[in-house]
Formats: sequence, C-alpha cells, structure tokens
Amino acid sequence: MSIQRIGILVATIWLCAAITGCEKNATTAPGASGSSAALTQQVFSVKGVVKALNPAGKQITMEHEKIPNYMDAMTMDFDVRNTNELKEVQVGDYVSFRMTVTEKDAWIDQITRLATATPVVANAPDHFRRVREVDPLKVGDPLPEYHFTNETGQAVSLSDFKGQAVAVTFLFTRCPYPTFCPRMASNFNEAYKKLKANPNTPTNWHLLTITFDPQFDTPAVLKSYAKRYTYDSAKWNYLTGELIDITAITEQFGLLFWRPDPKQVTGISHNLRTVVINADGKVQKVFEQNSWKVDDLVAEIIKGAGQ
Repeated sequence: MSIQRIGILVATIWLCAAITGCEKNATTAPGASGSSAALTQQVFSVKGVVKALNPAGKQITMEHEKIPNYMDAMTMDFDVRNTNELKEVQVGDYVSFRMTVTEKDAWIDQITRLATATPVVANAPDHFRRVREVDPLKVGDPLPEYHFTNETGQAVSLSDFKGQAVAVTFLFTRCPYPTFCPRMASNFNEAYKKLKANPNTPTNWHLLTITFDPQFDTPAVLKSYAKRYTYDSAKWNYLTGELIDITAITEQFGLLFWRPDPKQVTGISHNLRTVVINADGKVQKVFEQNSWKVDDLVAEIIKGAGQ
C-alpha cells in the first residue's frame, strides 16, 4: 500500500541517521517556513486499523501499514494531542492519519475513518509467542538468574550485579520512532548523567539495556549504538542473548514483542517496560510504557541502592 508524502521534500534529517538501515526522507509540514525546526520534522500520511483507544492516556493503538523509508508495518501506541479525534473512531475502524515525527517527539492527528471493511494491514500472529512458561514478576519478587552477552562480547549474569541497584530497559536498535526505543535510550542517558553528577549519589548502581532483536543486535551493533549516547561500560551495558531468555525476562515484566509480518525482518511490534532491581536483587519498581520521568527513575535507583 503506497504512502502519500505530505509537504515539500527539503532535506535529510538527523533522526534516521541514528537508526541502522533507515533511509532519510525529511519533509516540512504544510505551511512550514523552512526554518531549522522544520528541517528536523517528518510528516507522513498513514493508514491502519484501530486496535485500542485510551482517551485518558491520550493514546490510540494502531496496526499500521509499512511506512516507506521509515518504518515497517507493526502495531504500536501513538500519542494524540487532541482527544476529540478519538471520539470519531472506534476499535476495528480502518482509518487514515497524519504522523508527525521530530527529533525527540512524535504524534498523530487528522484521524479519519476510511471504510467499513477492515483490510489486512499486516500478517499479525494469532497470539503472542510463548517460548517457555514464566511467572509474572511483581514488586518484592526476587529477580531470577539470566545469562546474556554484553556489547564487548563478554558473558554477563544478572547475579553479577547483586549488591547494586540495577535499572533495566528494553529496545531494539533499528526502532526509529522517537517516543519508543530512542526515548528509552535517551532517558537512560539522562539518568546516567544525573547519577554521575550528584556527589551524594551512592556508587552501587548500574544500567542495563537489553535488546529483543538478538538476530540483528550483535555485540558489535550494540556497542556502536551505545556510542550514540554516553558509553561507560563500568556503569551502563547493552546486552543480547538467546531469544528464549530474552522472551522470558520481557514477559515476566509484561513486555511483549513480535514481528507482525514474517517477511519484514526489521519491524517489531512491542510495548515498553523499565525496571529497577534493588541491591538485594528484588524487583523494586516497574515503569510501564514511556511516560515515566527521568527524575523518578533516578530516585528509585538511589532508593534501591540502599545507602
């Protein structure tokens, strides 16, 4: 299904340069003046199927088609700025919408119902993948042992961090949408800076970023990605590993990921989770989705350090 580009093609932008395999295709919004702000904005016309509505959270879940030169077909939550638009659609509607992407933000608007018949947007699975039986983890539960490989190719076990407060988030490096994986990395980057800058912060803390695209995100790829942010292997590591282990730990925290179209190897539908494990190795806090604040994460890490 083709995508109509809105606006005038003006330049390539920073965002897709930061995402492996993503081609640059920057546009300005209609009526934009061509200022530097306009050069960091992309606008796309997209079609998809409404999967869920969350007016209170100012979000809509959409199973959308492939967006050429930007993102494969997948199911994801989109922020909306005018919740009145959500009153005009319902779950199952086939709609068109405008997607605006800036360097660090993204949202959709102009949501319009297109037809009564719902087309197949992507070959989504009938159910989520279950590799092995795992129990959900809640606050106070001990974190089970998992084994991974870090960005330098070294073996890492979660028990290696016993006695430290550990913050864990999940992403895949080819994710281009700024409020999803790039925001998780950016938030960890800001948390790292705040923790290092405060002389009163305990020293027994560590950050872990785990990929759920291990086939592509090799240690070398992860190390390259890490260098886009603050790279300090003494305090922040990127991990990959066996898919069975990655699937298990993500599911224990309520994160699910899947490929909506097996023919598209780059697109991964997923939600988001960020977790703090205290120095005793127990779950202290689970942050859902992407609306949590960096200061709240820093406070939980300091609390989890227990000093």
